[in-house]
Amino acid sequence: MMTKNQMNERNQLEMLTIEQLVPENHLVRKLDAAIDFSFVYPLVENLYSPFGRPSIDPVVLFKMTMIQYVFGIRSMRQTIKEIETNVAYRWFLGFGFHTEVPHFSTFGKNYTRRFEDTDVFEQIFYRILKEIVDAGLLSADHIFIDSTHVKASANKRKFDKKMVRKETRAYEEKLQEELNIDREKNGKKPFPPEKFEKEEWKEIKESTTDPESGYYVKDERTKQFAYSFHAATDERGFVLGTIVTPGNIHDSHILQPLVEKVIHRVKKPVAVAADAAYKTPAITNFLLENQMLPVLPYTRPKTKDGFFRKHEYVYDEHYDCYICPNDQMLRYT
Repeated sequence: MMTKNQMNERNQLEMLTIEQLVPENHLVRKLDAAIDFSFVYPLVENLYSPFGRPSIDPVVLFKMTMIQYVFGIRSMRQTIKEIETNVAYRWFLGFGFHTEVPHFSTFGKNYTRRFEDTDVFEQIFYRILKEIVDAGLLSADHIFIDSTHVKASANKRKFDKKMVRKETRAYEEKLQEELNIDREKNGKKPFPPEKFEKEEWKEIKESTTDPESGYYVKDERTKQFAYSFHAATDERGFVLGTIVTPGNIHDSHILQPLVEKVIHRVKKPVAVAADAAYKTPAITNFLLENQMLPVLPYTRPKTKDGFFRKHEYVYDEHYDCYICPNDQMLRYT
């Protein structure tokens, strides 16, 4: 039998607290129980003046950011709207029913005026990661590295073409040094420094909306301004380090600084696993020289038998030499 609710209880007076309205198994309760956010105060103390009006509690600002990312809210503006009506979020921030939620622009102003040129967010990240290490949940002996592209809020048709100098890769200086050592061993005169100092230029597309993003091309359909989020995780999925770059930076350029960051902040891994994008002689050499095992996938030849390889010369990692298109080992001359 269909029932119509004839009672309107919207104006009913109740005596209760926010504590009673938040479910015991809600994620914000687990976060609050696992992390003592009081460590934030000494980290940001030098960023606040001892004079002037009282500021918004810095812990509230960082908790708002955590709400945004943990619950997948797209913007701080939308996060503020959610906090206004979500009792669990108010409980997490320590707000009552009638506490005024900060305006969404407040976080932006605090970021640009206080936090933008600091590493305070990274310090908070690694402080929380230390809690995970102390709890015995982290296993950083084997790390996994990959990246993902995130579309920038920029129109791909609004850009300026710009000529920029190609950046020297981290391993090129060492490669040049080894080349000269090899030449001297074989009775050859080493190359002068000016031979390696030639500047190379390339044309790029720079967004007029977001100049810090990079023009990313995956295929004919995927062309956009984007960012690359490079991350290193342990075998249980805990993030050990991140680096954000424009979307047009190749993944292999970031592995070395990302691994060095993990070594500095967490510990030196025993093995580093990555996909085929990172399978280069320079990366393999870097890992082996630093007593880390590279775990990289096998890539089969891309051409049929009897045909030249796709690349004119192929590096053979096992024999540490180059193979020419006629399957002959190249020797030094």
